[in-house]
Amino acid sequence: MKSLFITATNTDIGKTYTTVKLIEYFAQTGICVGVCKPIETGVTNEPLDAKLLLETVQKYNNNFKTLQPQDITAYTFKLPAAPFCADINKQIKLETIKAKIDELQSLCDLLIIEGAGGLMVPITANYSMIDLAKELNTMVLLVTPSKLGSINDTLLSIEALKNRKITFDWCVNLYEDREKFKEVTQPFYDEVFPEWWSVQKQLENFVQKYQTTK
Repeated sequence: MKSLFITATNTDIGKTYTTVKLIEYFAQTGICVGVCKPIETGVTNEPLDAKLLLETVQKYNNNFKTLQPQDITAYTFKLPAAPFCADINKQIKLETIKAKIDELQSLCDLLIIEGAGGLMVPITANYSMIDLAKELNTMVLLVTPSKLGSINDTLLSIEALKNRKITFDWCVNLYEDREKFKEVTQPFYDEVFPEWWSVQKQLENFVQKYQTTK
């Protein structure tokens, strides 16, 4: 058990919410858990997602107690955009990201890595979040939305993961348009993916399943 990569179909889907819940569930099973937010954009004073993730981990892992939010990220950028676009001065080096992940992995038994945006979001011109997940050779958890139009985005993301031969699971964050979800989206999932699950109801089951498969 070394790492788990959290991604989504797009931005503002619920990656950070899901990651926080995962930290709590894994910690409650006795796992020494850590967290990494390799890149965060839209940062004015401090990386707020990284801050929330770190504060959650610090409740359970003393090795992260002295760290600051900037310590669990490799890069932060002011512009709220894909990393490649936010990196106006072209600072990003893939080696720096991987070194940060290695550094944080040494502080825990399981490092949860939260990506930025969706799978195909570019880190550099020729390297995307899905490439990082593939290179890390880690399991991916894909978080999908409950709003109208999510079926298309979910299927495209699943196809991308399968094409890269990446081990993954996926779940629905029942948040936006959740009342309409039962009518406009769930019937398809029930028919094609009868074992689909939601962050709100089955995340703890995923944690237990993940532990038994590692």
